[in-house]
Formats: sequence, structure tokens, C-alpha cells
Amino acid sequence: MSENAKPQEGFEQKLARLEEVTRALENSSTALDDSLKLFEEGVRLVRECTSLLENAERRVKMLARDPETGEVVETDMPPMSAT
Repeated sequence: MSENAKPQEGFEQKLARLEEVTRALENSSTALDDSLKLFEEGVRLVRECTSLLENAERRVKMLARDPETGEVVETDMPPMSAT
């Protein structure tokens, strides 16, 4: 696997990396150029985590009770719009 090709990271891995980035940015000895790169990575990670959370929320909302039986049923999700 090439250095740039990473397996898809899950929410927990992205959040852990975001915490690392935050700690590095809080370190006053981090060089400005490195800080800017870390900030850009942090913004990307926040967007990716937000997207994952929004998708999970949509899936949860798709769970509904069948009005006739009272059982919880899962319905198909509508296609997601590009953001």
C-alpha cells in the first residue's frame, strides 16, 4: 500500500487524530508552517467527522415504529445530496 493510500478511517480514528492535532497546535513550540498544516488537517477532520455524524443521524431517523404493529422497522434511506 502506498504512503498516500490509507484504509478508510472510522469516526473514532478521525476523532483521535483530531485530538492529536489539537494538542500539537496548543504546543507553543510548533513552527508556524507546521501549525498551518495541522490547522488545515484539523479543519478537514472536523468536516469529515461532522459528515459521519450527520449520516449516522439520518440512519437513526430512518428507524420508525410501524403504526399498525408498534414494531420498530427500518426503512430505506433516501439518496443523500452532495455537500
